[in-house]
Amino acid sequence: MAATLRSLSSVVSRCPPPYVINTLLHYASKINESYHMAYSELKPISDVLLRKCSSPCNLLVFGLTQETLLWKALNHNGRTVFIDENRYYAAYYEELHPEIEAFDVQYTTKISETRELIASAREQIRNECRPVQNLLFSECKLGINDLPNHVYEVDWDVILIDGPRGDGPDGPGRMQPMFTSGVLARSKKGGNPKTHIFVHDYYREEEKMPGEEFLCKENMVEYNDTLAHFVVERMEENSFEYCREKKNSLTRDS
Repeated sequence: MAATLRSLSSVVSRCPPPYVINTLLHYASKINESYHMAYSELKPISDVLLRKCSSPCNLLVFGLTQETLLWKALNHNGRTVFIDENRYYAAYYEELHPEIEAFDVQYTTKISETRELIASAREQIRNECRPVQNLLFSECKLGINDLPNHVYEVDWDVILIDGPRGDGPDGPGRMQPMFTSGVLARSKKGGNPKTHIFVHDYYREEEKMPGEEFLCKENMVEYNDTLAHFVVERMEENSFEYCREKKNSLTRDS
């Protein structure tokens, strides 16, 4: 009984009161600017952070967005790290909000190369693009290997992919964050063997193709038009498949 009470006390101490959570979500969804999440998108992420995440919760977010301060607030007793493509904006945001931990990354992909890059990853699935690995030493074109070392050492409980920009054939798209998130989830050494991965703007083909390839249809637990929720489990080191289900063709007619 005492252990149960201690567990409940721990949950209460790390979670804001429900009315505070609902207020934060309400006002975040009512921002009078473009490119912000609706309440129906914010709520599933909030629920996982506050109800299904270990304590303390490790949250990794790709993209500095309108919701950045919200994610930090909701995970106020956990660790939250943000990754953005704009080094100047990341530095500016950290200066403006010293409590925010943000790093910049240089994406090397183009949306127009999606099929080619996925095909290359399939060919290298037993070598540079294998599902379980330390990305610091990877030469896979879709792997992000230039973040600070400690980012790869954390067992992330929740990963949100809301960046980089996904518009236009020359934009980087979100292939690299999706591949990298899948590898981080499958390569966890400790903590919860399951990782919740959310992908925003999942209605776009350039998000769906790498999502189905590296996060997998069988791992999708929720989808609400724009937000996809995957739960990816830790895998053995000698695993050489991203998904159990058979892959689709990469031809233009697929």
